Amino acid sequence: MIKKWYFYASLIVIITFLSLGFKPFNLETKPWFLIEKTDGSEYVFPSQEEDDYPTEKKVNVLFTEKRLISFKEAVAFKESQGKYRLVNSLGYMGKYQFGSKALRAVGVKNDKAFLKDPALQEKAFLALLSKNKWILRKEIEKYTGKIVNGIAITESGILAAAHLGGAGSVKNFFKNNGNRHFRDAYGTSLKSYMKAFGGYDLSRIEADNDATIHDQI
Repeated sequence: MIKKWYFYASLIVIITFLSLGFKPFNLETKPWFLIEKTDGSEYVFPSQEEDDYPTEKKVNVLFTEKRLISFKEAVAFKESQGKYRLVNSLGYMGKYQFGSKALRAVGVKNDKAFLKDPALQEKAFLALLSKNKWILRKEIEKYTGKIVNGIAITESGILAAAHLGGAGSVKNFFKNNGNRHFRDAYGTSLKSYMKAFGGYDLSRIEADNDATIHDQI
């Protein structure tokens, strides 16, 4: 009888111990998708705001709409595989591969600080988009929706091409009816960027010739 009592008592102790092992001692009720602090490289996710998504820390997200966040990440992957601290053999820097001249144009004066600051890189890219959208406003208005040398022209394709070769190269492309075949030092063509990055909705980007990083809050 005593042996039976010991057996059942031991069984109860074991079951109680195992049950406690699966119960958290401190449950927080915060929603899984919220974070409390952001510095430009951390974002609220998911969000209604397109810019509030991870950049430096990659998260596997399927973007079903061709919006600004999708455009940014697609260009970044092509340029640097999304690496903020990458410097290529020609000295182009960061996630979006900026040259010093382009950085100065959007108000960045310190290349080293730029390379270490993900939030600054995001602001610089948005500022450059705004500047190029203003410079190429006539081309965007005139050619969007048309076919030029076999390429369906869209605003996002034009702005991506400007990021690759500069706004002047895009102007020359249209001036020569698409027969001016600009390629960068690695052989990437203007046409390939127009095609690869066409069809994104960049209506949130304002055309502004004076755009700088200080405008991007």
